[in-house]
Amino acid sequence: MTKKPMAMRAQSSLLWLALLALLAGCASGVANKPDAGGFYGGDSAPADQQRDFAAIADATPKHEPLSRTGNKPYTALGKSFTPLSSSQGYVEQGVASWYGTKFHGRRTSSGETYDMWGMTAAHPTLPLPTYVAVTNLNTDKKVIVKVNDRGPFLHDRIIDLSYAAAHKLGIASHGTGRVEVRALNPDNYLGSDDFAESGRLVGSIDSVKDAQSSNVADEYFIQVGVYSEFGNARSMRNMLRQQGHPIYPDSEQENQAQGAPYKVKVGPFQTVSTASAVKRTLEQLLGQTLMLISE
Repeated sequence: MTKKPMAMRAQSSLLWLALLALLAGCASGVANKPDAGGFYGGDSAPADQQRDFAAIADATPKHEPLSRTGNKPYTALGKSFTPLSSSQGYVEQGVASWYGTKFHGRRTSSGETYDMWGMTAAHPTLPLPTYVAVTNLNTDKKVIVKVNDRGPFLHDRIIDLSYAAAHKLGIASHGTGRVEVRALNPDNYLGSDDFAESGRLVGSIDSVKDAQSSNVADEYFIQVGVYSEFGNARSMRNMLRQQGHPIYPDSEQENQAQGAPYKVKVGPFQTVSTASAVKRTLEQLLGQTLMLISE
């Protein structure tokens, strides 16, 4: 076999490394190496680690118009995403990552400038902007951030936090962490320790525990689709039922009686963790991102 010249081998190696860096970085956020301190795409933590992170205030939920950019269907790293039209009832558990110096000062998907010292985040499908409460499931620490960017797109992570938010949440040194993400309603937001959604006070992961202990837990549903034609909704309901998933409402007549648009939901589930597990299974089956809602 003829050996490649050393210069050609070196050039091939450089091209391969460049390709890896391109694929690893989100369009607007970085995906950190799983459970390790390394970073893809040349991103890194800021050198200033003496900053008073406790003094960095959480984002304050408020009503804002949808950004003129970042809210249309898009494709990233071969995956297609359709941003949600509303964040109402959104709650999900999964892995969070963060992005730092490489993207500091760059334009986000919403058009704002990314500030790694701000309390912001990137999300694949939540409307831009959306305010969310993010809770560290290992420590119950929680922060409020403004979602103003798109990402992450690798390793099934559900949110990319700014460096400051990740540090306050206690996951910056690990690169990733398991979290709950819950959309907030500015009309019902009362303060840093109170989170409101669907017209009723909830307290992120703490409220779920309290609700379960008092036998008044939320019911969680996976919204699979919204259809203008009942025939399309019925076809999806039948396919899901054949797969063994509980359909809500169970009665086809009740689903038809709701009138257009016809919503197809799987559930109810009594815990976020169970609903999230089924949601991931359905996303793999249907090849699309679904929404988890609570009622």
